[in-house]
Amino acid sequence: MINLELPKKLRASANQAHQVAQEIFRPISRKYDLGEHEYPVELDTMAAMVEGLADSGTQKIGGAAGGRSDADSHATELLGNTNGGNMSALLNALETSWGDVGLMLSIPYQGLGNAAIAAVATDEQLKRFGKVWASMAITEPSFGSDSAAVTTTAVLDGDEWVLNGEKIFVTAGQRSTHIVVWASVDRSLGRAAIKSFVVPRDAPGLSVARLEHKLGIKASDTAVLLLQDCRIPKDNILGSPEVNVEKGFAGVMQTFDNTRPLVAAMAIGVARAALEELRAILTEAGVEISYDIPANNQHAAAAEFLRMEADYESAYLLALRAAWMADNKKPNSLEASMSKAKAGRTGTDVTLKAVELAGAIGYSQRTLLEKWGRDSKILDIFEGTQQIQQLIVARRVLGKTSAELK
Repeated sequence: MINLELPKKLRASANQAHQVAQEIFRPISRKYDLGEHEYPVELDTMAAMVEGLADSGTQKIGGAAGGRSDADSHATELLGNTNGGNMSALLNALETSWGDVGLMLSIPYQGLGNAAIAAVATDEQLKRFGKVWASMAITEPSFGSDSAAVTTTAVLDGDEWVLNGEKIFVTAGQRSTHIVVWASVDRSLGRAAIKSFVVPRDAPGLSVARLEHKLGIKASDTAVLLLQDCRIPKDNILGSPEVNVEKGFAGVMQTFDNTRPLVAAMAIGVARAALEELRAILTEAGVEISYDIPANNQHAAAAEFLRMEADYESAYLLALRAAWMADNKKPNSLEASMSKAKAGRTGTDVTLKAVELAGAIGYSQRTLLEKWGRDSKILDIFEGTQQIQQLIVARRVLGKTSAELK
C-alpha cells in the first residue's frame, strides 16, 4: 500500500515554512511587488534564522537548496526508503511560495545555485560551499532553453580558471554571495565540455551590468552579469574537470533533476494560494462547491474549480514522486521534467482562471490574485520551458537521444 501522508518530521518543517509565509511574506507581498528592486529588509532577520537552523541540523525554511546527506544514504540502506533533503526542500519551497514566490527566491542562503552545488559537488566542495548563498547563471543573450549552447568560456591559467562571457536572467544575481556559472572549458568539444563553476561575488572581473524589470516575481532581483577575465581558484569547478565526450554534459544537467521539482513546488504553492482565495470569493458570492454532485450538475464556476483542483493535486503528487526518487538515489530525469511541465502549466492555468472567475475583484489589486497570475508565468519558463520539458519526456518515453528527437 502506498501511504501519501507526509512523515511527521516533514510536516513540522512544512508547518514552520507556512508560518513564515503567512506571518512574514503575505503582509509585505504587495509592498515589494510595487517596489521592484527594493531590497526586502524584512528578510535580513531570516538570514540569521536560516543559518541557525542549518547549524542545528533543522531543515531549511526556504527550501531552494535540496541535496544529499550521508544520513539520508544510511537510512536508504537500512530501510529501503527515505524522505530527505530534496523532499524537505520541495515542501518548504511550496509553502513559502504560497506566501510570495518572489520573496521565497530572495531568502538568503537558499538560492537555486545551492541545489546545483548539492547535486554535483564533491564532499570537500560541499564543506566549503555549504553555507553560501548561490544563484544560478546559465542563460546567455544568444540562447534561452538550449543549455548546450553555452558560449561563456573557462580557461585554466596556472592555479586559476579565467572566465569570460555574459549571463542574463540570473535570479538573485545581485544579492547572492556566490554564482554558479555554466561555461565551456573547450568549445571545440561541444556540450561535453560544459562545466559549472562557483564564482564568489567579489571575484575580480565579475560585475552586475543591470537589473531587469519584469512581469512578476518583482521582489526577486534578476541580473545581467558580466565575466571579464574573471579569475577563480582551480578547485572551484564543480565535480570533475575532465571532459568525457561519451557522457556528454550529464554532470551539469543533473542539476536540473534537483531544481525542476523545486520549481514545480513553487508553481504548486502559488496555485494553491489562488485556489484558496478563489474558493473564498465564490463562497461569498453564494457558489457552492460540492464533491458529492457531478461537476456538470453544478454552477459553471464550481465545475471549473473542481477541474483546477484536480490538476493541482496531480501536479503535487508528481512533484513529490520526483523529489522522493532523488532522495532515494533513483534516476528521476523523466519524473523531474514531468513534474515541472505539469506544475508550470497548472500554475498559469489556475491563477489566470482564478482572475477571470473572480471578475473585477480578480483583476484589481484588492486581492493578490492578479499578482499571482503574473508571478506564475515565470515558473512555466525558467529551469526549462514547457516545450523543453515535453521534449525531454518524449525522449525518455520513446528512448530517443537529443540528436534523434529535436
